[in-house]
Order: sequence, then structure tokens, then C-alpha cells
Amino acid sequence: MADTLLTVSNVETYDGPIMAIRGISFTVARGSIVTILGANGAGKTTILKTVSGVMEPQKGTITFAGRPIHGLDPDRVARLGLSHVPEGREVFPFLTVRENLQMGAYTRRDPEGVAADLKVVHRYFPVLEARAAQKAGALSGGEQQMLAISRSLMARPTMMLLDEPSLGLAPRLVKEIFDIIARINREQGVTVLLVEQNANMALHIADYGYVLEVGRIVMEDTCARLLEKDDIKEFYLGVKEAGVRGTRRWKRKKTWR
Repeated sequence: MADTLLTVSNVETYDGPIMAIRGISFTVARGSIVTILGANGAGKTTILKTVSGVMEPQKGTITFAGRPIHGLDPDRVARLGLSHVPEGREVFPFLTVRENLQMGAYTRRDPEGVAADLKVVHRYFPVLEARAAQKAGALSGGEQQMLAISRSLMARPTMMLLDEPSLGLAPRLVKEIFDIIARINREQGVTVLLVEQNANMALHIADYGYVLEVGRIVMEDTCARLLEKDDIKEFYLGVKEAGVRGTRRWKRKKTWR
């Protein structure tokens, strides 16, 4: 049986007066890539924020590496080895690329290890070495995404939470980013929980997937099996099966049928 790194059990989180996630439960195996799919507003970002401590759940438990983390502040969660790359990248625009990467390692006290990891992120994203002295706000959107992922990696995390890494990027850059996410998982052993609108890319690099609908998980399976499901093909991949066009529809209340 796979070693479970993250366990989310019966978690409910409110965004203001609205219950954004409704009693969800899921697990992430150590060393895997797990993706969460869902329409805009389904609660995907809220899940990541709840796991990383940015939002506090009103109900349920979250366990990381055998330790309860629900209710902990984000900096304490990060020190335990869980790193969050938020939607929209959120680099420090007035700091240089090098300074942004150094901020990623602010909890560490091993300068030799930090220097070694800097070489690792430069190997994944050579453009960041070339832009080391440039202000992060002057980078392109793709370069800022590379920087956000690299800053997270500088913390030497056990697990990374990635929120919409393809957002606003050209298709060529999307493929490059996803190829490197897969390499980081494979080469560094970093577990990845991925929220992504580009379902095709997400399902092709992830091992297991959950489908979220209005704050609830309505489907889960290996990504290989999800790719074969007609509902996934139609609603997320834009593929309609011959002879069944119009027989399945996304109902107004967004329930599977």
C-alpha cells in the first residue's frame, strides 16, 4: 500500500458566508502527482489554501506526514515541508529574481544546501540564471511562473501545492512548465497536488485525480481511467463520443448524469 503523505478528512471551509468546500475527504500518496479538476468556483483554490494554512477549516482534519496541520499558520505549515505556489504567481515584483529565490529558502539554515539547490533550479529554468539581477515584475508571465515554482522548490519541500500553473501562458510554455513539474516529481521526489484548468495536461502528468463540483468531490480514479470516462472527455477535454452527442449534459445544478 502506498505511503500516504496528506490526508484531508471531512473538511469544510467557508469563504466569507459561503461554504466553499463541503465535507471533502481525499488522500495524496508520497511521491505521486495528484490533480483536482473542476469548473471555476468549484472550490479548488480553497482546498489548496486550506491545506497550506492560508484559510482555516471550520470542520474536519488535515494530516501531513502523520502530523495534524489544520489550524496551523502558513509559515508553520511551510516549515513542515509543504510549499504553496498560488494562482497568479505572486512573485515579489520589486525584488530581483535572485532575491525572490533567496526568499524561498528563508526558513533554511544550510547555506551550502541552498547554493546547491540554486543550481538545481537554474538547471530546470536556465532563463532564471540569465535574469538573476532583473526585477521579477519585469519578467514575462511564463518567466514569473518559472520563478514562482523555483522559489517554492528552494524551500526543499516534501510536497508542493500548485494552483493553475498554466494560467495565462502560451501553449508552448504550458507544455514546458508541465514537463518540468513532472521532472521535479521524478528527479527530486517531490509530491505534487495540482489544481489546473487544463485538464488534458493535468491528467497526462498526474497519477490520480479528483473531480470537484460545487465544493464536493463527485468522482475519483487513476488518471488513466479518468481519461477514458465519457463525462471527462466531454466536459473537460471537449470530446463528444460518436452516436451519443447530446445524451449527456451538464445540468444547471452541475450534477453528473
